[in-house]
Amino acid sequence: MADLPEVEIYTDGACSGNPGPGGYGVVLRYGNHLKEISGGYAQTTNNRMELMAVIEGLRALKRPCRVTIYTDSRYIVDAMTRGWVRRWQANSWRRENGEPAKNADLWQQILSLAGKHRITWVWVKGHADNIYNNRCDQLAVEASRRASLPVDPGFQA
Repeated sequence: MADLPEVEIYTDGACSGNPGPGGYGVVLRYGNHLKEISGGYAQTTNNRMELMAVIEGLRALKRPCRVTIYTDSRYIVDAMTRGWVRRWQANSWRRENGEPAKNADLWQQILSLAGKHRITWVWVKGHADNIYNNRCDQLAVEASRRASLPVDPGFQA
């Protein structure tokens, strides 16, 4: 895997109200190349938008890569690095207390996409000095304010 391309993916989600209209922003860096992705939904949650940013970043990759994903979401970093997601999956998408795991639809997509790559998960402080995280925040907020946002198919109030 040492000869795989190295890509950095910066992600962020935003939600006006929680739930409410939300957006996600992604910046991909490959060498000197940058790509920005954003989108949103009319009624969703901040965590769902954080997860969608990761999904859309991974979807943008055309072949297996060594990926570093930077996010200000402890929810995502902890779930992926501490084995929470794999436990939820092994327990039929239930948490240890028996309650359904939240956002299982999006976690399933992340696991499917992540399996194609070698990923390092990095937490960054939000709204701080990371220019790419700040750009993702801008993209996410702008996307959450777009007119006629679609319905988030997995959102459940």
